[in-house]
Amino acid sequence: MTNASSKKRTDTASRVIMASPSTIYQAFLNPEALASWLPPKGMTGHVDTFDAREGGTYRMILTYNDTDHSAPGKSSDNTDVIEGKFLEFVHDEKVVQLVEFESEDPNYAGFMKMTWALEPLAEGTQVTIVCENVPEGIRKEDHDEGLRSTLENLAESTEGQ
Repeated sequence: MTNASSKKRTDTASRVIMASPSTIYQAFLNPEALASWLPPKGMTGHVDTFDAREGGTYRMILTYNDTDHSAPGKSSDNTDVIEGKFLEFVHDEKVVQLVEFESEDPNYAGFMKMTWALEPLAEGTQVTIVCENVPEGIRKEDHDEGLRSTLENLAESTEGQ
């Protein structure tokens, strides 16, 4: 029998962005663009490696802007280091990634699957993120806030293009 506390959860977030699916899709293919919108508010991103193709990988360092943040980073006090792998690209429709945090803490271990779905609407694009197998060390409230913030950043960087 599986222990309920060891089950990994799925978190989702969605937002309508006033940009075309193509514009949003392109924001995943450019490392500078990804580093500018993926980090939630209060963090900045830097891409070390980036190979945007199915099976390609990337490594991003997210750094807290303020040293007085509520929780320590997953990789160090002030950073989260992400190792990502692109599993699937469906042109202008979907990007699927497998993400792992560099951390000594077993509460952040394992791979989180992130599916970004882009649905065209008359007024823009419905962007939905589904995060499966979320590490138990990531509090749901914090993750929900981070996903909303990332979607807001994505909107700010793509609307009007």
